[in-house]
Amino acid sequence: MKAAMKVWLSVGLMAVAVAVSAQAKVDTERMDRDIEVAENVLATLIKQQLAVRNNFFPIEVEGTYTEGYGVTFRLPTETFWMLPQWRDDLIRIEGQASGNVYNFETEEDEDGRVRVISPRTASSPARAAARNRRDTTSATDYYEKVLLASKNFLADYGDMLSELRPNERITITNRHENQRFWFPAMSEGKRNYISVDVLKGDVAQFRQGKITRDQLMGKIAVINSESTDELDPDLELLSSIFNRLYRPDLSRTFFTQEEVYYERLKNFGAIFQMQVYSSNIVSDDWNREGRTRLYDMPTLNLRAVDQKTRDEKVKAIYPKFESELKENLLEYGRTVKSLKPDETLVFNVKMTRCEECGVPASLEFSVKGAVLADYANARISKEAALSKVFVKKGVNQ
Repeated sequence: MKAAMKVWLSVGLMAVAVAVSAQAKVDTERMDRDIEVAENVLATLIKQQLAVRNNFFPIEVEGTYTEGYGVTFRLPTETFWMLPQWRDDLIRIEGQASGNVYNFETEEDEDGRVRVISPRTASSPARAAARNRRDTTSATDYYEKVLLASKNFLADYGDMLSELRPNERITITNRHENQRFWFPAMSEGKRNYISVDVLKGDVAQFRQGKITRDQLMGKIAVINSESTDELDPDLELLSSIFNRLYRPDLSRTFFTQEEVYYERLKNFGAIFQMQVYSSNIVSDDWNREGRTRLYDMPTLNLRAVDQKTRDEKVKAIYPKFESELKENLLEYGRTVKSLKPDETLVFNVKMTRCEECGVPASLEFSVKGAVLADYANARISKEAALSKVFVKKGVNQ
């Protein structure tokens, strides 16, 4: 009798687990639809704050969902009217005026940075509109208005993301994963980094009347920081360490080919950018059966492997790469002394391309300066410090 009860109990628990799992599963079609609508709403709110005509100056907002983290909305990196120091011939105009489309050609350098090179067309009405905009809106005003629109969006429309779980986040930022934009006419090369972030559960609490609007605003994390050109010797050292660690002769997972570079941001910390690869293409042929590629994988001492083998190896070494980079960030990051306790050290990693491998397209590691200092001075254990290194994964490839 007891055995029968145990069996029924086990079956009941399994049924409950299956039901909970089914309930927790995200409806991806609904999520995609919600994100598209939310992109339009956020862009409209920003335009209203900036007093921009909807059909003349488009603002492209791109939203993506990462399971376990939440939805990230990425704003345009730069917008021409907030930069009064730009020359007329470098004003970026995207839109329509008097039936003509105004756009500017760009080129990308070997580091993936984009710069404006020349206008395709530029009429006097468009230039006049741009000049008036530049005269009336400063960079500071621009970012303050974007932040205000973003916070209002979270409070009034954040619940539109109906598939988002309470412990997942809604983030709005102008930083794009592993992209660095530069413009020759930009004063001193400075950039602003903004980010607005809140839990979906906090938005739900406000919409249900359980907390006030002011209380919700207090829960929204806001970053508005400007990059600096000052060189920090300890950050330079950390960059050189990672440049060496992930060269093909030392790494046993993925490797770098470009320099690991960083930006120092006032009252925020430092953001490092890193691109890693798994292999080099050594042969790329077409025949009657289709395309045949062969790869070398220098960190694994493999030569002329086919696509299937290469992809299997990528999937196999990914977990080790993620774990080791997290440990390296902690071990070598503790040498950084210029970060304040409340500042953050961030590593953005653009992953090797591997279609249908199921590995993230990007990784973001972040840790507070206080954690690095505590670990360096043996105030916390390695395990405790590692638990305070936050990892955000991009969408799977």
